[in-house]
Amino acid sequence: MTGGKIRIRMEAYDHVALDSSAKDIVDNAKRTNAKVAGPIPLPTRVERYTVLRSPFIDKKSREQFEIRTHKRVIEILEANSRTVEALNRLVVPAGVFIKIKA
Repeated sequence: MTGGKIRIRMEAYDHVALDSSAKDIVDNAKRTNAKVAGPIPLPTRVERYTVLRSPFIDKKSREQFEIRTHKRVIEILEANSRTVEALNRLVVPAGVFIKIKA
């Protein structure tokens, strides 16, 4: 696989862990002489939930929670077999979800 293009999409709730793992991927790809575009930040998905604090007397009292999903995309251009091997050996922290499209 020489000259291939690999697109890596990463998602996590913790942006610090996401950025550190993206930096590791970019460093490993550059070490194998592949051209890298990214990490490109995508819009953060915010899910908001409103919950009643008490269902009986305090009906108007509510609590609000939110979950933020941070996303990044890395494109590796001109990938070779050494690049693919380096990406397979890479260990990412728990909570970072990676989707790889070749």
